[in-house]
Amino acid sequence: MKKIVILNGPNINMLGVREKKVYGDLDYKTLCKNLLAEAKKLKARLEIFQSNGEGELVDKIQSLHGAADHIIINPGAYTHTSIAIRDALSAVAVPFIEVHISNIFAREEFRKKSFISGIASGVVAGFGAEGYFIALRAAAGKARG
Repeated sequence: MKKIVILNGPNINMLGVREKKVYGDLDYKTLCKNLLAEAKKLKARLEIFQSNGEGELVDKIQSLHGAADHIIINPGAYTHTSIAIRDALSAVAVPFIEVHISNIFAREEFRKKSFISGIASGVVAGFGAEGYFIALRAAAGKARG
């Protein structure tokens, strides 16, 4: 059974509260509950972790070396600022998919640059919370085609 870990960066825990026109109405707790249910259907073990702190995310990524089959990460604003998160993902050598609820390439200019996309096995952006499910199916090897 594959172990997949979803990592969420700053403010993702505020889903359902923040900028609903950009991020939708689904709250974070419900998203997590639905992702755990989907993982069960896919016969995958799923762990979900969220932190507003860059160092905590780096520590968590490092802890996954040899302990996870796939990472799904929404680094939030750290997408555009954190070389430390990129270096941690590179160091652990666990395949990962980058997820964004909004289409970062259709937003402000500063959001169009991702420090981690270049080393990701895939990027899902602009499909709302459904992007997590797309990435989860891909990580579980159950992508629809």
